[in-house]
Amino acid sequence: MSETPRGARRTSPPAGETARGVDRTPSLAAVFGQRKMAVLLFMGFASGLPLFLTSQTLQAWMTKEGVDLGTVGLVSLLGLPYSLKFLWAPALDRYIPPFLGRRRGWVLISQLLLIVAIAAMSLHDPRKGLQLLAVNALFIAFFSATQDIAVDAYRVDALEEREMGAGASLHVLGYRIALLATGGLALILADRMSWPTVYLMMAGLMLLGVAATFFAPEPVLRDAPPLTLAAAVIDPFVDFFRRTGLAWGLVILLFTLLYQLPDRFAGNMATSFLLDIGFTQTDIGAVRGVIGLGATIVGVLAGGVFVARLGINRSIWIFAVLQVASNLAYYWVALVGASRPALVAAIVVENFCQGLVTAVFVAFMMSLCSKRFSATQYALLSSLMAFGRDLLASPAGLVAEKTTWPNFFLLTLVAAVPALLLLPIVAPWNADAPRGAAEHTGEVTDEPPVAGR
Repeated sequence: MSETPRGARRTSPPAGETARGVDRTPSLAAVFGQRKMAVLLFMGFASGLPLFLTSQTLQAWMTKEGVDLGTVGLVSLLGLPYSLKFLWAPALDRYIPPFLGRRRGWVLISQLLLIVAIAAMSLHDPRKGLQLLAVNALFIAFFSATQDIAVDAYRVDALEEREMGAGASLHVLGYRIALLATGGLALILADRMSWPTVYLMMAGLMLLGVAATFFAPEPVLRDAPPLTLAAAVIDPFVDFFRRTGLAWGLVILLFTLLYQLPDRFAGNMATSFLLDIGFTQTDIGAVRGVIGLGATIVGVLAGGVFVARLGINRSIWIFAVLQVASNLAYYWVALVGASRPALVAAIVVENFCQGLVTAVFVAFMMSLCSKRFSATQYALLSSLMAFGRDLLASPAGLVAEKTTWPNFFLLTLVAAVPALLLLPIVAPWNADAPRGAAEHTGEVTDEPPVAGR
């Protein structure tokens, strides 16, 4: 391996330390106290900020302006760029902006475009120019999805394996705070000022992300990026299956589809279940919106701590079991009925375990991505995860119709069996990293990287 570039900082132990018996487990202060961790918190905030501005918050504005409900419902189509972002992710691996390096350069470009596009929403009136407003919102969604690609790639490239859970947890924390700002604060402000003014204020909040991007260290890239766009499309697949082997690679992709299935299966019907047994919408909204959110935040932060201490493999085993056990909380509610303490307990358990799973599973997907192709590979893996979440969990309603609620939640435990059977193959308990994981040294520099150094 070539020597560390001038200005680069290694955050993982030098090669050979493990073989000499040195403990590779970093202290929590060493993991969470790094500059790049603070950066990920604010990058997560910038990633979450545009989401509701093209979905729930935009729908609220349109509804207040008297737009018909059929048109308001079509706003959901603006989410397509988030599902299709893997189509242009290779361009972010192939091309290097002339400033700030390959990762921060693209993050900054997308953030500046987002500021312009969000601010431009203040020029529209949903009653008079709905089509132009929709086009503007589509640009926001596209730039936001592009920012997600770049930020995800930055996170993969800048973190060593034991840091990945912590990085994922801080990113999710920032993301959640942004959703509170655009889904809660924006609506409160809209009762006191005009919607165009609210969108201008939300555009101003993006400057926090811009500041973090300038403050961020750049990941060190030791190998040249793809030399052509065609290579940026094809080589990520070649690289992945070269590391894993074809058969094992397909098993890993199947595991990615299935790992969160029991949680998605139960969550898909949780609201309908709670309403059906007698809880009001206010009951559910209040507990989920406050207590549930708090439990999720605590869960993702705890997940980051566990990954730092135990590693990805052991954490993903432990959280797989906890994920299954969390569904038993809803089984208990189904037995006791509309008890508010039972509701609170179930929401806390579900959201806390969901936070744990989110932290470790994001870290797992990050570990599988090579730094040369991290934008493309992570976009593909996250799209595959979303496919499993949305499509494989869709029959949950049909299953619930054919059985009782207690039996339904017991059946969700069965959905965990395939992933549990694959765990010894994909993430052996005593192994340092998942099967086929790429090398992640966590090296960063204050200088833009030079390919091949």
